[in-house]
Amino acid sequence: MLITLGVALGIRHVLVEARYIPSGSMLPGLQIQDRLLVEKLSYRTRLPRRGEIVVFHAPHAFDPVLSGGRRVSALECLPSNIPLVNKIPGFSNPACDAFIKRVVALPGERISVDPTGRVTINGQPLREPYVTRFCPYDGSSLSGCKTLDVVVPAAHVVVLGDNRANSWDARFWPGGPFLPDEQILGRAFWRLFPFDRAGQL
Repeated sequence: MLITLGVALGIRHVLVEARYIPSGSMLPGLQIQDRLLVEKLSYRTRLPRRGEIVVFHAPHAFDPVLSGGRRVSALECLPSNIPLVNKIPGFSNPACDAFIKRVVALPGERISVDPTGRVTINGQPLREPYVTRFCPYDGSSLSGCKTLDVVVPAAHVVVLGDNRANSWDARFWPGGPFLPDEQILGRAFWRLFPFDRAGQL
């Protein structure tokens, strides 16, 4: 029993794991409760690429404002990863959560995001056919979405949700918009469920 559990945890930690979509931040492509496979090998040999969907540690784990500069250990996150136990008050920790977003900007690039959530890279509009839900903006009133205009530093990327009107992503993190490469857990590559939409992402 312990050997089986150890093997299962090892596969989950090193090779591949299943995740589900808890929110609507990646609509319409990824629906709430979709089950995905996340592989963990690619980023050991290469950097993330634009357009890839990545799973990463919650900003509470790396954002200097949200984390207070404190790193959470794997041991502290153990209760948060046990079903039912993580529902008990005091056993969950936001720094142990995982987020899923899409890579839109790479190191050395200038990314600009306008009030509607549309992206330009080095002054050129980014083609994003997967984004259909932009932020409402009539040109005269305030948008509900923040803008962005930054250059991405080395060993970081910028990630946004496909649902630009409802995604807590790089635009809103109080300590800055950059996701460190080391905080990425893996690449979502396959939808397992629902079966009628199963397939490669």
